[in-house]
Amino acid sequence: MAARGAPEAPPLPLPVPFRAPRSRPQSRSLFGHVPALRLSAPAPAVSTATAERAVPGRQGAPLAEAALAEAAPSPGEWEWVSDRPSLRPPCLGALSYYSRHGRDPAFTEAGPGRRFRDLHARHLRLLEWPDRPHDALSVPGEPGKRYHLILPSFFHLLDTLHRDGRAFAVVFRTFGTDLPRVLQAVSCALDGQHPQFPALRDVALSVDLTPGQIRCSKKEVVLTRGAERLATREDRRKLYNYFSSFEGIGGFQDHFDWWARNQFSSRGGKPLWIDPHDPDIHHIFIDDNIRLDDGDTIVHPQVFFEQGSSSPRSVPTSALYNICLVQTNLLEAIADEDYFLRCVRRCEENYDRYLACVEKDTPNEQWDGQ
Repeated sequence: MAARGAPEAPPLPLPVPFRAPRSRPQSRSLFGHVPALRLSAPAPAVSTATAERAVPGRQGAPLAEAALAEAAPSPGEWEWVSDRPSLRPPCLGALSYYSRHGRDPAFTEAGPGRRFRDLHARHLRLLEWPDRPHDALSVPGEPGKRYHLILPSFFHLLDTLHRDGRAFAVVFRTFGTDLPRVLQAVSCALDGQHPQFPALRDVALSVDLTPGQIRCSKKEVVLTRGAERLATREDRRKLYNYFSSFEGIGGFQDHFDWWARNQFSSRGGKPLWIDPHDPDIHHIFIDDNIRLDDGDTIVHPQVFFEQGSSSPRSVPTSALYNICLVQTNLLEAIADEDYFLRCVRRCEENYDRYLACVEKDTPNEQWDGQ
């Protein structure tokens, strides 16, 4: 969860875009756009930040946001409707604690959030680093403990897609300044240095350690990385083509100030372009800040509805939810190694249905997100 007024400090890294042909989904190329999923606070204090501060519930965000209650008429009174955190309200009228009280550094330590203290501790234990300290892949926590910098479920996804023979690329997208460290960590893992995933050395994906930038304005979106520079002023399809031909693993810092100037709404979010007339390509954006409320979400989805068009139309998050947009459940991503793999497979199944709807000229069919 990005704190309003400060660049986002994503907790753990995830992949997003992917692609494959219509009739043979397994051959579609996948392109994963993911936040820089890490377990440390934003730089420059990366080396001194503790993993506990980024685990759901510790700095208020994900666990407080997933804790659902119903606000009573009297200020400060809540009636809890569920003791199980969830991304979506379990009933009408339910609100997240976070939506009313914001980021609470001690949410699980006292008050109404104390009921989730054991849940927080259990997930923190799951994040403990299992081997000798690794400067790139682990981060220090409380005395004598280290934690994964990147969620193991992310590396399990890379390993499985590789073993399944899938064509895919990963683009890290963050508002923060963590890209150099995250890209270096992934490079080390693909070099066979991760003790839980030694087979990643066989994954033939290059890692570009040069972070890029994406900057937005009313007139255009500009992408730069090293000597590369692309802008959408004359042709808004340029960046779609760029990401659809992306190879390996890389990362871009998105435009936090633009998001803030647009009141943290979809309009100012990280841009994502989708072309349903290009069925060999499937872009998937995975981010814990994606929400069905377009006034409070982090991605700006745009679809080329007309074949060959260079002018996409903005669509609501609900139109692509669990098709090209995945709201990460961080607790599940920590506890279940197959979590991201299931997310990708569900998106692929839904994408086939979405493409069929586009062919029938009914692209606005809504999905229930299940």
